[in-house]
Amino acid sequence: MGTWDVGPFDNDTAADFSYTLDEAAADARAGIIHDTLTRVIDTAGYLEASESEEAVAAAALIAAQCPEGEPTDPVYGPEGSLPDLTSLRDLALQALDRVMTEPSELLDLWDESDGGPWRAHIRNLRDVLTPQPSGEQLSLI
Repeated sequence: MGTWDVGPFDNDTAADFSYTLDEAAADARAGIIHDTLTRVIDTAGYLEASESEEAVAAAALIAAQCPEGEPTDPVYGPEGSLPDLTSLRDLALQALDRVMTEPSELLDLWDESDGGPWRAHIRNLRDVLTPQPSGEQLSLI
């Protein structure tokens, strides 16, 4: 596993995924992210770590466009601009849920080490991606 830290872009696979997005035509980038997420969601059997790492990176790109979202990694995240991805929030949440559900190689790998900080990053992504209910409006009458 070419991982050097717990963030969504702190592994070789996510850095390669960013490069793939940068090399793609601008109008194809949202489709690549969509396909990455749905491939993970649709995996019923053993989910490979590399697919999970791409899905986590894709979810982070979507979260970056949401309120409270953190910017993507300036070094290993995509350099090119991305279209509005917020319509993919639900897919990103489903993909993160799948990454965190057995059988998942990435989950197993983090369980073998100190996975607490990584799990915290996944929880943070989920929190940002989960739409918040609108605040109640005060009636002035």
